[in-house]
Amino acid sequence: MPSSLPRISCVTFLNSIPKSTHHVKQIHAQLIANGLKSSSLLAKLIEHYCRLSLPRITNHAHCVFQYFDKPNLFLFNTLIKCSQPKDSILVFRKWVPLEDIVFDDFTYIFVLGACARSASVSTLWVGRQIHARILKHGVMSNILVPTTAIHFYACNKDVGSARLLFDEMAERSSVTWNAMITGYCSQRERSKEYARDALLLFRDMLIDVCGVKPTDTTMVCVLSAASQLGVLETGACVHGFIEKTVSVPVNDVFMGTSLVDMYSKCGSLDSALSIFNRMNEKNVLTWTAMTTGLAIHGKGKQALQVLNEMEAHGIKPNAVTFTTLFSACCHAGLVVEGLHLVHTMKQKFGVPPQMQHYGCIVDLLGRAGHLKEAYDFIKMMPVNPDTILWRSLLSACKFHGDVVTGEKVGKLLLQLQSEESSPDLAVKSEDYVALSNVYASAERWQDVEALREEMKANGVVNKASYSLVPIVNLDRL
Repeated sequence: MPSSLPRISCVTFLNSIPKSTHHVKQIHAQLIANGLKSSSLLAKLIEHYCRLSLPRITNHAHCVFQYFDKPNLFLFNTLIKCSQPKDSILVFRKWVPLEDIVFDDFTYIFVLGACARSASVSTLWVGRQIHARILKHGVMSNILVPTTAIHFYACNKDVGSARLLFDEMAERSSVTWNAMITGYCSQRERSKEYARDALLLFRDMLIDVCGVKPTDTTMVCVLSAASQLGVLETGACVHGFIEKTVSVPVNDVFMGTSLVDMYSKCGSLDSALSIFNRMNEKNVLTWTAMTTGLAIHGKGKQALQVLNEMEAHGIKPNAVTFTTLFSACCHAGLVVEGLHLVHTMKQKFGVPPQMQHYGCIVDLLGRAGHLKEAYDFIKMMPVNPDTILWRSLLSACKFHGDVVTGEKVGKLLLQLQSEESSPDLAVKSEDYVALSNVYASAERWQDVEALREEMKANGVVNKASYSLVPIVNLDRL
């Protein structure tokens, strides 16, 4: 019988954070050598292997199952929970046909959570199959199972299925309501429509007979919905409800940040500044929300001052913070300040410029009419520019009437599109039309005609546009 000393050392190590892969392998070897088959110890070992997130190392976590004659459900669930989302889905799909394990509600919660974190078209299909299996085996009694399914559908942009599942639930917790409200607020397409649905659902929550009370998470989501709608009266009413009923103070870092964001986007910059100045604790999201509000209202110099205040408070800006700062420079026409910021952000703040930052600088130079400088800036970028940057510059060339630079950029765009293996003809037609408009603005009609002929020869059809005409019923007047 193995002594207790190896077990004690193994427990001590597994409860600490391993420093390297070598250390984890050492403790794995100790478990094998001493014949220790404790599920709790092996679960810790799986967690450490998965935390390393290396393909070869993750395979060692799968080997842990070899210690048992029959697969251990607890260890299987641990592997599903701790692995990377795609690995979790692959493991689950591998074991489904074997029928060696009878899955429980925790298995489905973890694998649906993995499907939510790895949102894609294929993941949506897999998640629907898992949902069908859940219904078949009747494991919906745990309220977290349908709640996680709602979260999964919302993350994969299937809000209709999420709402259908939500409406079918006989019992809902605050987590369930939050999952559905958050699902509405997280949709990029038709965001205003879904934001309105989120507010209506919040109203239903308040009058629900089950008496589930909104939490601070609920109110942060509702404030996000109000900010997407941009209606100040709605946002102010939500703020008043928070003051009266929610125990979390409004100067809480998350609640305060949401209020700053809401008031800024609803047009009340003074209210946003008032809440911002009253907050006892601020994180990088708070400061970024404030710079975003200042940028929206054209307060470029004040937004740059916020960056200095962040530095004084020991808060390091992130990539999103700089995106809002460059946007502020664009709205205020601060060309010199924007160029200085993009050249110093890596050295001074440790944030390397990304494509969206370069895009903001091109937009800044284009708005100011510095088209040649914008062209040279794109050419000198350390990363390959995408077509969005060139289209932004082409639009600026048309606006300022710079036909020479516009022609150069337009032809370059067409060349980039022709080099793609399967170009999108709709997008390609937009580039043709944009260059054609540049020629037309200079009355170079022969070039316009030649470009149109080239479109026909290449099979590029212009995307049809449409107009909405209101129909008035005269009988009702």
